[in-house]
Amino acid sequence: MSEAATPDRLEAVRLEKLKKIVELGHDPYGQRFDNHQAIRDVRALAPADNGVDGEKVRVAGRIMLANDKGKLKFFHIQDMTGRIQLMVSKADCPEPVWQLIEQLDLGDIVGVDGPVRRTRTGEITVFIQDLKILCKSLTQPPEKFHGVSDVETLLRHRHLDLIYTEGVLDRMLLRTRIIDSIRTTLKSHKFYETETPVLHAIAGGAAARPFVTHHNALDIPLYLRIALELHLKRLMVGGIERVYDMSRVFRNEGIDSTHNPEFTMIELYQAYGDYRSMMDLAEEVITNCVRVVLADKAARAIAKGETPPDQERLVLPWGDTEVDFTPPWRRATYAELFLEHVGVDIADMPAIIEIAKKKGLETNNVHPDVIVSEVFELFVEDSLVGPVFVIDYPAAICPLTKRKQDNPAIAERFELYIQRMELANAYTELNDSKLQEDLFRTQLAGLSEEDSMAKMDHEFIQALRCGMPPAGGMGIGIDRLIMLLTNSRSIRDVIFFPLLKPEIPAK
Repeated sequence: MSEAATPDRLEAVRLEKLKKIVELGHDPYGQRFDNHQAIRDVRALAPADNGVDGEKVRVAGRIMLANDKGKLKFFHIQDMTGRIQLMVSKADCPEPVWQLIEQLDLGDIVGVDGPVRRTRTGEITVFIQDLKILCKSLTQPPEKFHGVSDVETLLRHRHLDLIYTEGVLDRMLLRTRIIDSIRTTLKSHKFYETETPVLHAIAGGAAARPFVTHHNALDIPLYLRIALELHLKRLMVGGIERVYDMSRVFRNEGIDSTHNPEFTMIELYQAYGDYRSMMDLAEEVITNCVRVVLADKAARAIAKGETPPDQERLVLPWGDTEVDFTPPWRRATYAELFLEHVGVDIADMPAIIEIAKKKGLETNNVHPDVIVSEVFELFVEDSLVGPVFVIDYPAAICPLTKRKQDNPAIAERFELYIQRMELANAYTELNDSKLQEDLFRTQLAGLSEEDSMAKMDHEFIQALRCGMPPAGGMGIGIDRLIMLLTNSRSIRDVIFFPLLKPEIPAK
């Protein structure tokens, strides 16, 4: 890098322009800019014919491109909805406005008034009649940020990633619309959104290692929540019959393409329902999200003058294939899928043990149900393209789930798999307080404090003794769902600020 182009020199040039803006009588950090229109809407107002003035518009955005041709200047500005070209001619521009325009740089945020029309080449353009500087950027934009191959560099500078990497802002805004859709669907079913504690005295509700902190005033250890379940059930005991919380959950565990220690999940509970109610609801929630994604794709296609996708066809891309979300989705029992993919009956333990040994799984002194579960994970889960509800799990691996009345060896549970990812987990909830307490104790028996992933929550047991109605309960991993709906292969691509190892400053 030449001395003339060093970051310090580039910043010095911008500081000189900042000073000039002030000398010209302008506030370089602007004031409110009322009544501006979304760029997507402005583009729709452009006349069909080239060279014809359309209506006067008002837009605001960040300068992404500048082309200085002396007495004719072109800019591209960007807002949340798209980009548009600006054009100004010195001959037609008031001198004070021209002087201000000469102080502009890439990355500056401006507000513009002027007519929208098409140039001779058909480019939709706002012809600047008035311009206000709304924020002077002091940082030179990265020239080739879109070409950076180090993913962590992109994620550490997420603000730049959002601005300069094509598709990132659209994907993250789509995330918010998907979450809105989930809330809208649940509201239509009269669910109430609640807020449950983030700090827990007991790390309960899931088998996961918690983050531990300390409350100074009370002098007690506290845990960041690993699940939302137990407080939501207490609210259901208290009379909120349809309840959910969609919030961050924290698990002090590994990081990979589908796991981040801090992630968003929704847990919901419906009194007088069961796991079948949850299957119906999961189908509706997710297909409504698919419709939101298709509507977004259609709007973007129309804005570009392209043919929009068929919004009645509930199909989205996933890598080099597609996922068909058209309901109803397949519902297959654990035993059926075991036979289908492993090739032996789930009750044929000698054959299952032989298969496990061939795959290098430990079988000596291992409970048969654990062996079955490990073989299922190995052979079946990685084959579930779906969407498919895996239903009716062996009760032995679901100790906290209500059993089927006609077969106590089977638990009323499902997991939803789409493209080999587990997206949802649901139960017919156990509301027998005595059995729940006994199962908690059995689950914790023989485990040290360090090894125990679940803790006895006496306050929850006391609440359950008051009486909880029969209910269906479900958890959905929001980040994984958004990965699927946006065709993203890493959970870090759909979280605004994923956890990263601290950057070591250069010496």
